[in-house]
Amino acid sequence: EVMKKVVSLMHMSEVTIAYGMTETSPVSFQSSTDDPLEKRVSTVGRIHPHVEVKAVDADGATVAVGAPGELCTRGYSVMKGYWDDDEKTREAIDTDGWMHTGDLATIDAEGYCNIVGRVKDMVIRGGENVYPREVEEFLYRHPKVREVQVFGIPDAKYGEELCAWIVLKPGQVATEQEIKAFCAGQIAHYKVPRHIRFRTELPMTVTGKPQKFLMRQAMVEELGLVAQKTA
Repeated sequence: EVMKKVVSLMHMSEVTIAYGMTETSPVSFQSSTDDPLEKRVSTVGRIHPHVEVKAVDADGATVAVGAPGELCTRGYSVMKGYWDDDEKTREAIDTDGWMHTGDLATIDAEGYCNIVGRVKDMVIRGGENVYPREVEEFLYRHPKVREVQVFGIPDAKYGEELCAWIVLKPGQVATEQEIKAFCAGQIAHYKVPRHIRFRTELPMTVTGKPQKFLMRQAMVEELGLVAQKTA
């Protein structure tokens, strides 16, 4: 949604999207000004030259084209390791040299990559995998929503339930029911947040990254929840 506005409202057609991390020096994927508009606004582009990538499941097997999996990358740009922290290095880079990013992604048949969330943020609701970022992107389409974060909280029946914290645009007023009605029939029923809270601001790090663990903790305390454990 942001990139669509950059192109349509700011007319900055030369702006591209890139993906990477400090550990990968830092860019692995990048869109091109020659890419179709829909690919430019909905993906992070295609892989950089001389770099390998794959998406894997929880067992480390490469997933099918278009299926979500943890994004891994290998090549000249990947770091050698974390300074003076061999244990953390082994957690991030496997014995074959693949850097496990912790990001969930899909890669289509043309090689375009879409980041769908973080592995640790994925919510399993009643056996269904829900990627919070997908729900967030949908909620950003609501004309009253300025900021939104979606995350999972414990639930006795489904294992986890979805919760959304929303910051409205200045002067706007909305209700929980209004947001749910906006979702109804547009996204799968199990992706509609059960709990919605309106906030004046969201907890962020000094670098602007949302602190979902603080939001989750606040909701657990508010609702008196306990984590559900499986055998």
